[in-house]
Amino acid sequence: MNTVLTDGLFFAMEKLYGITFKSRTDLPVWHKDVTAYEIFNKDGSSLGLFYLDMYARPGKRGGAWMDEYVSQSFLQNTKPVVYNALNVPKPAQGQPTLLTFDEVSTLFHEFGHAIHGLYSQVNYPSLAGTKTARDFVEFPSQANEDWSIDPAVLANYAKHYQTGEPIPAELLAKVLKAHTFNQGFGTVEYLAAALLDMEWHSIPAGTEITDVAAFEKQALAKHGLDYDSIAPRYKTTYFSHSFGGGYAAGYYAYLWTEVFAADAFAHMMAHGGLTQENGQKYRDTVLSKGNSQDLMQSYIDFAGKKPSTDALLKRRGLVH
Repeated sequence: MNTVLTDGLFFAMEKLYGITFKSRTDLPVWHKDVTAYEIFNKDGSSLGLFYLDMYARPGKRGGAWMDEYVSQSFLQNTKPVVYNALNVPKPAQGQPTLLTFDEVSTLFHEFGHAIHGLYSQVNYPSLAGTKTARDFVEFPSQANEDWSIDPAVLANYAKHYQTGEPIPAELLAKVLKAHTFNQGFGTVEYLAAALLDMEWHSIPAGTEITDVAAFEKQALAKHGLDYDSIAPRYKTTYFSHSFGGGYAAGYYAYLWTEVFAADAFAHMMAHGGLTQENGQKYRDTVLSKGNSQDLMQSYIDFAGKKPSTDALLKRRGLVH
């Protein structure tokens, strides 16, 4: 875990943004396993504080997430204080914490949210960092995942915990190939659920639906997704997100943010990859803006165009 953190995540962020991490053992923490860091810009100025809560424990919420204790704000003259929480199983005393491939991706993902909060440069805290629309907030985190498999980053951290040997090329290729398995099915079932969500929220006021199954079938046929072999990920009668979970026609957001993430990463790779020039432009045009300007304009300022689905389809292994 420590190798992934310092030689993987921190290494990649230093290469991309020029930032450095200093452990702050003098700061109070809410559990003995939590670590605190002060992050510095390449000019030596303090950027903000970052807390990392890696381990699962009784009473801790499951999953992984990012949140803020203090939002950046020029109005209130505050610097960001953000944290990431994961739920990695804690090993027996004296044993190393070994991370799965998915846990490494999650660590990079959540820090993508963290830098969105840390790099904020706005007046109002209500517009800072990750306080963007749902269909944009996951973009920086998904884009940050891809640095975990960048060859330069992998070579620096993906080593056997006992021998120090790098991960075998054939094993790495097998792991990466597995990520594209069944993506055709997964993409279709997701799109079916997202479009069905939109159709329910597009019904004119006063319309009565007496046959839910018939409406669902008609809605899917309208979009060419009425497949007997691939049902929507969530059927209407038990998809609580549509009406009770706050999505309200916004379930599409996860795939739309992946369109941004894949396109952005492809853009950076086409312009040198892991360089501070790429990192600084991305930071200036996207990460620092929060929700202070039109989000699509932020992306255009970064990439010079709107995102296309081309990189997403390649990322999912649906085209070569």
